[in-house]
Amino acid sequence: MTDSRGQQSSYETYSGPLPGERANTQQPSGPYHPPQAYGAPASGGQAGGQAGGLAGGTLGGQTGTGAVRRPRTGARTTPRTRKARLRVAKADPWSVMKVSFLLSIALGICTVVAAAVLWMVMDSMGVFSTVGGTISEATGSNESNGFDLQSFLSLPRVLTFTSVIAVIDVVLMTALATLGAFIYNLSAGFVGGVELTLAEDE
Repeated sequence: MTDSRGQQSSYETYSGPLPGERANTQQPSGPYHPPQAYGAPASGGQAGGQAGGLAGGTLGGQTGTGAVRRPRTGARTTPRTRKARLRVAKADPWSVMKVSFLLSIALGICTVVAAAVLWMVMDSMGVFSTVGGTISEATGSNESNGFDLQSFLSLPRVLTFTSVIAVIDVVLMTALATLGAFIYNLSAGFVGGVELTLAEDE
């Protein structure tokens, strides 16, 4: 049999880079110069004009819109004081009674202690003996020696009398304070109560 396709051409070999490889391009050796955003500066008067225009535009833009404000060193800063206006609309009678009871007890104890200290000071100064002698001479007669002030104003009798006054004071102060709370609630319903302005210190 004879081959009817004729004479076939021989395959040529490809010596170029493959698709996944980069071509080995040789670059001239030397320092690397990055690309510049602006072109080379003009020479002479053109460069001076461009520099003057850029400087003027930059200064004008900064003073117009983009100028940085510096803080004033000599400015006085006054501290702010926050204020709140409140209104006492109601007073709880139970709490007022408890507080007034404790305060009246403390005041009664202080009264008894003050009376005892005052009696001791006056007795050490000789006030009772001097005044008692004068009163006994004025009220005395041939049959009696007169009124004895020292026995009447003895320390136990003074403390007993002061304690009775302190107990009465406790009862009266507690009752009056509770009654005052009821009266305040009634008046606050008509006029709105007492207004207070509270300020906070900086």
